[in-house]
Formats: sequence, C-alpha cells, structure tokens
Amino acid sequence: MTDETQDRIQGLVDSSDVLLFMKGSPLFPQCGFSSRAVAILNHLNVAFESVDVLQDQAVRQGIKAFSDWPTIPQLYVKGEFVGGSDIMMEMFESGELSQLLTDKGVAAAQ
Repeated sequence: MTDETQDRIQGLVDSSDVLLFMKGSPLFPQCGFSSRAVAILNHLNVAFESVDVLQDQAVRQGIKAFSDWPTIPQLYVKGEFVGGSDIMMEMFESGELSQLLTDKGVAAAQ
C-alpha cells in the first residue's frame, strides 16, 4: 500500500465519527455483509458515513492492510477499528455496539 493511499484512508477515518467501508452504498449495498452492517447501524439510529470500496481499487486493497483485517465491510468509530460484519452482529446482539457508541459520544441520526 502506498503512503498516499494510507494517508487517504487515515483522512477518511479521521473525518467521520462513524465510518463504514463497504461494498456499494447504504441505499444500494452490493453484498449481504455490507447490507447487514448498514441495517445494524440504521437500527441503532446512528449517523454514519460510508466509503464504497468498489469505486476505488486502491482503497479496496489498502483498507485491508490499514486495519490488518481481510474482509469488507469494516466499521470505524471515532478513528478506532471495531470490526467487520460478524463482529458488528455479535456486538449488536450483546448490546456492546450500542454501549460503545454511547461511550464514544456518537450522535444519533437526525
């Protein structure tokens, strides 16, 4: 991964309280895991930004190295990597994800 791609990803992560790297967009997810991640965030009524990795090959490959996580989607909260779809689901079901968002002071969607 180039430094330029690393810097771009870091900038994206730093620019949003809640950021989801995903395939497609929240309105048109392009895979089931991305769709599930969006559904979880919507259910928690959290405001989030997304990055469609299908639109940028450098980011699609770079995010995997950036987080040292092999799959997409990937969720970041206040700059901290949370995990992928399965981890989001486990945290959602246990209440941990909601608690993390509260602890980090993440605003609800308007």
